[in-house]
Order: sequence, then structure tokens, then C-alpha cells
Amino acid sequence: MNKDVGNLQSFRKSIKLVDATLRDGGIVNSFYFPEGFAKALYKANLEAGVDIMEFGYKVSKKLFDVNKFGEWKFCDEENIRAVVGENRTDMKIAVMSDVGRVDLKTEVIPKKDSVIDIFRIAAYCHQVPAAIEMVEFCHKMGYFTTCNIMAISKNQESDLIRALEILAQSPVDVIYIVDSFGSLYPEEIRRICDMYGEVAYKYNKQLGIHAHNNQQLAFANTIEACAKGVDYLDATVCGMGRGAGNCYLEAMLGFLKNPKYRMEPVLKFVREHMTPLKASGVVWGYDVPYLLTGLNNVHPYNAIDFIKAGRDDYENFIQEILAVD
Repeated sequence: MNKDVGNLQSFRKSIKLVDATLRDGGIVNSFYFPEGFAKALYKANLEAGVDIMEFGYKVSKKLFDVNKFGEWKFCDEENIRAVVGENRTDMKIAVMSDVGRVDLKTEVIPKKDSVIDIFRIAAYCHQVPAAIEMVEFCHKMGYFTTCNIMAISKNQESDLIRALEILAQSPVDVIYIVDSFGSLYPEEIRRICDMYGEVAYKYNKQLGIHAHNNQQLAFANTIEACAKGVDYLDATVCGMGRGAGNCYLEAMLGFLKNPKYRMEPVLKFVREHMTPLKASGVVWGYDVPYLLTGLNNVHPYNAIDFIKAGRDDYENFIQEILAVD
């Protein structure tokens, strides 16, 4: 079941471009960004016409040491407001919470008291019932909600469909396709979009995609999903994100046909902030070990450890990851 999506030379007003640089990119540097980085990114996103800016994770300080992470691991209200003020703009502010990693009753305030607009709930397929509890809580607090089902390339299709059915009957607004291991190909994305759409559209839910770049397919998979009617499109500046990173925000700004999108503000941000960040030693992006984990549908943490160890014995690494359960 697919809606009328037009073609790649047209544009849909329903498309929402989501910048996840501070959140997924923050995994690379433990969320320690230079002074002024977040405010400059906020300004660039506004000028570029980006629809949603994800500021980071909303996780409990009871579970994570505040001395080991930067501010966007926790997304305190006052820290976001220091960047956006009251955010009297059309761009929405989002945060992400993993199942079980935030104390809803003490750490999620009502929407009327917050500058945050969207809570994105991340869960594995077997955690969907717990994710629904979080969705219901955030919905009652007044937030727009999404649920990102992670690592779907490891799930049996029947299990995923059952999870989608119960999730789509919850108050969730958007259900996300997430290629956590960067292992999916465009033709698989097409089939997955159809499968998700059969369930989601029945309950008037929208779809999103979050792609990883292990096989240099994050952009291809994102525009393939867009062509199939997926409206919420995640990307990061320079693809900054865990391991091989994500779909490039600047590529999406160039691709989408809506004239409200402008690439130039983000290109300026790349020159002034991303290039110096890389020069300082922060590392992410496509590399052979990530290709190998993507090809073999293995978690990229294995490749991250391989690179940190300064190894280059790729032929041995293949055998190691093939032995991973």
C-alpha cells in the first residue's frame, strides 16, 4: 500500500528533512563539540530550510556519568534554550531516548514547559512493547513522537510485521526504518518500504528512514525510500555519525526539489566548523572495516574497535566477523 508520491523531479510538501548531526555525530566524540558549534549549526539549519533539528539524546544522569559526556548526551532544557531561545521558527526541535534509558516521570517535562517538540524513541524489535509505553507517556505530555526500530536487518520479517502492527495502533506519529548496520541495498529498501507502508498507512502513520553508510549506500537508500513515499528523512552534516556515518545532509539539500531548501548555509558551516572538527582528529566515515561489517550484516562496533587498534589486516578481520554470532 503506497500513497501518491509523485516522482523524483517533483516535491512533496509532506517531506521533512531531519538533521541528526548533534545526536548521531555526538556518538563519535562523546558529544564534546566546540564552543558555538551547536548554535552555528542551528543557524545554518534554519537558513537551509531544514525541518527538524535533533539536538542529541535525552538519557538519565542516573545511568550515565555527566563527567564523561558533553551536554548533548543529556539535552537539558536550559542547554537547548541557550541555543534556540524560545525557537520562534518553523523548525522543530527533537531529542532521542533509548528504551529504558530515561526516567520519564522525573526527566521528561510537559511540552508546554519545554522548547522540545519531538521525542524520538529508539528500540529493538523485541522492545516495541516498552517503546509503546514511552510513546504513550510522551504523547500524553504533549509531544510529537517517532519510534525508530533498530537493526531490522537482523529480524525475521514475521516478527517485524507483528511489532509494526502493535506499534501502529499506538499514538506514535512516525515509524522509522533504520538500517543500523548499513547492510541494506536499495532494492531491499523498496521492499521494506512496502512492508512498513502496508501497516503504517492503514493506521494513518507516516514513515521515516535513518540510513548508515557502511557500503556508501546511505544516500541511495534514503532517496529510494523517499521515492517510495517515506516522508521523514534523516541526515547529518558531512555524514557525521557512528562508524561509517550517515546520509549526507548537504546531499539531501541538493537532491530535494522543494525550493525552500538551500545548500549554501550548510556548505558554509562545513567550511567553518566541520573541516576544523575533522582536522582536530575527530574521525568518522566510510572505511574498509565498515564496508566489511555492512556486507556481512554485523554490528559496526567490531569495525570501530578494529580501527581504534590501528589494525589493517582486513583479510583476518573478515574471518573474525564471520565468527560473530
